[in-house]
Amino acid sequence: MNKRIKLAIAVSAAMWMVPITKAVAGIDVAAGDWKIDFAGNVNAFYVYASCDDGTNTAVVGGLACTGDKATSVRNGLLPAALVFNATTRQDNFDIDVTVGLYPGINSSAAKGVNGPGQPSALGTPGIDARQIYFTFGDASWGTVKMGRDIGLFGKDAILDDMTLLGVGSTGGNSAPGNTSLGRIGIGYIYTDWEPQITYTTPTFSGFSASVGIFQPLNAGGAATDASYTSHNAPQVQVGAGYAWGDPKAADSLSGKVWVDVVSQQAKASPTEIVSNGAGAAHSFTGTAVDGGVKLDIAGFEAVLYGYTGKGVGTTGLYIFPTSGSGDKRKSDGGYVQATYKIDKLKLGVSYGISDLKLADDERPFESTSDLVKRNSSGVVGIYYSLTKSVTLVGEYIHTKAEAWNGNSASDNNVALGGILFF
Repeated sequence: MNKRIKLAIAVSAAMWMVPITKAVAGIDVAAGDWKIDFAGNVNAFYVYASCDDGTNTAVVGGLACTGDKATSVRNGLLPAALVFNATTRQDNFDIDVTVGLYPGINSSAAKGVNGPGQPSALGTPGIDARQIYFTFGDASWGTVKMGRDIGLFGKDAILDDMTLLGVGSTGGNSAPGNTSLGRIGIGYIYTDWEPQITYTTPTFSGFSASVGIFQPLNAGGAATDASYTSHNAPQVQVGAGYAWGDPKAADSLSGKVWVDVVSQQAKASPTEIVSNGAGAAHSFTGTAVDGGVKLDIAGFEAVLYGYTGKGVGTTGLYIFPTSGSGDKRKSDGGYVQATYKIDKLKLGVSYGISDLKLADDERPFESTSDLVKRNSSGVVGIYYSLTKSVTLVGEYIHTKAEAWNGNSASDNNVALGGILFF
């Protein structure tokens, strides 16, 4: 990844969602040997959700809304952002420091800015300080990053998601939090923002690679799942990719391919060994691999992405990774997306799924399990570049959640709004 990541997930080729890793705009200031940049975005959407008010709709881990219809004015997949970045060259090192603050427009509840919101009088939004890191390196040997930033596994999947500038699946609309889901849990596992020490190679003829150690994550999910919060080794992530061509050249084929791996061991604490019960595994290692390809030619853009793993769960890393006995569940998913640009207008369609298999010891009880079996969604989007800074967005989203016992829920959402980058 480029060492000058400004908005990372928030910035994606401004108007036409060609993912990049530094700001397309911003306010630059020279201060001695340092170049200082301020950049960010603000967005808002009106979302109408027709939720499923039928029977047998309970799905643990399901991402379709249930109950009454719901309207909201909310953020989309991106929160707002104000990102401070400073760079300099000292003693043959390129040095970069980035601090990113990501406020929402919706009032936050007690669970924090990434939980459900609380649309009550006298509320205030929260600030998600998800980017805090520095880098040092040189074009001849690469870059070392230290701090909190976007992960490697699943990064390209969300940066190439067309709903990045829109809403996608809401994950609930009656009490909106800082962001919607887009395709999180419905096509990819969320890459997340994690404390890390990562090395990235220089780019050699289009090839680059990264490897890092990350803060290991606690593992668990449903009340009946085993819990693992002890860690004696870091989480490891590795990514590699190859890019070719110039996406700005209208009549030539350009694109990229990539592959990533994430793995970590999680152990039960002494208290969890007791609470998990006799016979439950004391530790497990969860590993997943993903990969994708993106192609651009003559206004057309296509993305094909997939992932598979065992013991990594779904929606977020290490959420619902094991059964109550610590037996690992398998995860699979991916999405396909096609867009076409006509002058200032971009049209897109996207479909994705995320599957979670029952562990071996859960299969005899499949008919009684309301654990999520599949989350899926289809999205049709219209993205219009009003100016070089402002994009107007319209999306129709259909989301469905299915459980192993046959329960299911689906919703139909319409989102209208816009996003501004500076």
